Amino acid sequence: MIGHVYQAVAASSLLAGVIVATDSDEIVNVCQKHGWTARMTSAQHRSGTERVHEVSTAVAADVYLNVQGDEPLTRPEHIASLLSVMENPAVQVGTLKTPATSSDIANPNAVKVVTDAAGHALYFSRATIPFDRDGLNPPYFKHLGFYGYRKPALDRFVSLPESSLEKSERLEQLRFLENGIAIHVGETPFDTVGVDTEEDLQRVTKVIGSR
Repeated sequence: MIGHVYQAVAASSLLAGVIVATDSDEIVNVCQKHGWTARMTSAQHRSGTERVHEVSTAVAADVYLNVQGDEPLTRPEHIASLLSVMENPAVQVGTLKTPATSSDIANPNAVKVVTDAAGHALYFSRATIPFDRDGLNPPYFKHLGFYGYRKPALDRFVSLPESSLEKSERLEQLRFLENGIAIHVGETPFDTVGVDTEEDLQRVTKVIGSR
């Protein structure tokens, strides 16, 4: 799975470099075997954002992208869309959404996001948001596991305690929102399947096999 993610990200011509950040000796060994750049990071990190922050203390960059290792259907188009969000130097944190499928709307493993008119995230939830009280069939959007950060946002994130909403939903991005740090959300037509369950793995295997 790591190989699929690494190769998809590395296929983008827009990045200065790609690093696999992990606390697993097994993953580091696999990366070394294939010539992929890897960096061992602390096993104490509770989220990918904390792990990216550790990398940011040693590797200087204008923008840091976090592509989670359970996103094997990553495409170069995702990278381009996320970098487009981060083109504005005022944006400290960015991410992506895609129209949710009918099976995603009530699925707690598919995180939903609602945004304001300017594309700022209002909330992320495993619940079905917005709630369709009057049967108006509003559009639903699924959050994809891609993030862009500037260094000050990463520094602020790790200085803050785990937030109450973050604990409740088990969604690290809510720490930003609960502390008044805006998350700008770009839209992509390219869905992915984050591998959280055996069913997800079977879906991904089928998609990759059909390519």
